[in-house]
Amino acid sequence: MSYQVLARKWRPKHFGEMVGQEHVVRALRNALDADRMHHAFLFTGTRGVGKTTVARILAKCLNCETGVTSTPCGECASCREIDEGRFVDLLEVDAASRSKVDETRELMDNVQFAPTRGRFKVYLIDEVHMFSDKSFNALLKTLEEPPPHVKFLLATTDPQKLPITVLSRCLQFNLKRLPADQIAGHLEEILQDEGIEASREAVRMIAVAADGSMRDALSLLDQAIAFSGGKLESPEVRAMLGAFESGHVFGVLDAIADRDARGVMSAVEQIAGEVADFGDALAEVLSVLQKVALVQTIPDALDDAPDMDRLKQLGSKLAAEDVQLLYQIGLIGRRDLPLAPDARTGFEMTMLRMLAFQPAVEKDTPRGVPEPSAGARAGSGRNPARKSRLGAKPEPASSLRTGSPPPAPDEWPELAERLPVNGLARELAANCTLKEATPNRIRLALAPARGQLLTAGVQQKLENALRKLYGENLTLKIEIEKASGDTPASIRKREDETRLARAVEAIRSDAVVQDLCKTFGTEVDPDLVQPVSEAPIETDSHTRMKT
Repeated sequence: MSYQVLARKWRPKHFGEMVGQEHVVRALRNALDADRMHHAFLFTGTRGVGKTTVARILAKCLNCETGVTSTPCGECASCREIDEGRFVDLLEVDAASRSKVDETRELMDNVQFAPTRGRFKVYLIDEVHMFSDKSFNALLKTLEEPPPHVKFLLATTDPQKLPITVLSRCLQFNLKRLPADQIAGHLEEILQDEGIEASREAVRMIAVAADGSMRDALSLLDQAIAFSGGKLESPEVRAMLGAFESGHVFGVLDAIADRDARGVMSAVEQIAGEVADFGDALAEVLSVLQKVALVQTIPDALDDAPDMDRLKQLGSKLAAEDVQLLYQIGLIGRRDLPLAPDARTGFEMTMLRMLAFQPAVEKDTPRGVPEPSAGARAGSGRNPARKSRLGAKPEPASSLRTGSPPPAPDEWPELAERLPVNGLARELAANCTLKEATPNRIRLALAPARGQLLTAGVQQKLENALRKLYGENLTLKIEIEKASGDTPASIRKREDETRLARAVEAIRSDAVVQDLCKTFGTEVDPDLVQPVSEAPIETDSHTRMKT
């Protein structure tokens, strides 16, 4: 007996076997049970999500010898013939190969004839968007007013190419991409029934590679079984897919966070030795960055992820805004990859761009951070007014005094600015006031408006930084309540406002500016004054005049 591929062997034969697409199945079942069946249905969605399968099951529901039902028997002659693809009243048309208007007219000429055996004559037109304009015109009249014994089931991956006149005559159902977890669960059931051993990681890799298509997943599963000799293990599946170890992605991102150029190039070299497509490599980098951003925002969101420890470790090295920056650089790099001299060069340059980009200006640098020496600035060739946040801590822990006495409330603003934390932990510290400080406990008050900053992971980072100063026995308690004094953030805001006011006054009092205002009938717009450094305000402020 010839071998039957898994995609055909495991094609659902009734709605109960469908994986996903509950919104479509529910609507069709209700319509069948209530005997409210439309004459034309349009099923849309990407390849392999079940469009043709749903259409065939619907044809079976309409022609089952037990009657129109949402649960066809599967045993009568009509059900068996539809399953075997030889039911005379189910006419399957491939629009890609029958797109000529003469063929469409011939098809429509037969609509008037009653079904030979079944209750309904069902026209299943696959890839209907491939019809020509004239073919659509030939279809329109029949599609609008078909005989009562005819049903049209249309399927397409590109509904945008269908004329609006066709869309308006059909009930449209959009089949969704299947989640990787749902695909993996179905593959595990199939493997168990087939008696094939497989590791969960190997099945997961196939489900992710399928990109939402169950048919692609079953085809890849067939290929993996043949490639691995009947037992699916992650190394064999990874080699078949041309994928690579996720550890290499963490390696390159760790090196970027540590500002280690040699480490970045070494990790790129390892990736180049395994990956088949550098676009896939960039996609994996973006996937890891997305998970890091999610863990930074909701610490327990991915507790069941196999790389959770590495995600947390990488998240502790990078500020939240830097993760977003790296993600954006990766997106642009993936878009521009075809423009590079070769794919590896494009990938390398994207990684080096992540390493070299300097997102922060000096005004964003926390107070208390030592400036680099003049020699270091000259050797780096960088603009001394700009500093990179990537991998940089606001204050080296060694520069703060360990074992210091507990701070007084008025000392908290300065202490918060000097703590060796960044990202959300720094924002949390900047928006708190000190309520109580003892050798073993610090209590902070956080304004209700900033309550979203208080998560377990962010509080733990802040507590760890304070323990480095006041001992490992210290506990940190943060209560959400109205602040009783100035927070570091409010102090900083007030200083910025004062600085802006001085800049506006300096500009308005400048003789040249006054002459310009008088000559052109303009005035200084305070909203457009932006002091950019602590240098003399009159020369380092940007301004614009309005009439």
